[in-house]
Amino acid sequence: MYRKIVGIALLLGIVGVAAFNALNLWEAYGNGPPYYGGTTNMDKWESPWPILAPVDGVTVVVAAIYIMGARRRRV
Repeated sequence: MYRKIVGIALLLGIVGVAAFNALNLWEAYGNGPPYYGGTTNMDKWESPWPILAPVDGVTVVVAAIYIMGARRRRV
């Protein structure tokens, strides 16, 4: 029971991180590259990758720890 709850929470977390990535990338790049039709504001544009990379890294590590623990319990 506990394992299922943790698994569902992890799945919801992964979906949340995917949505977070999609929203940030859509905001940063829009319909095309950042210079597409918006070159007047290029001095204000910031790359989303310095925030997205650590969030994705933590998510991958947490998922890997869960998967490794689940595999150990089954053996």
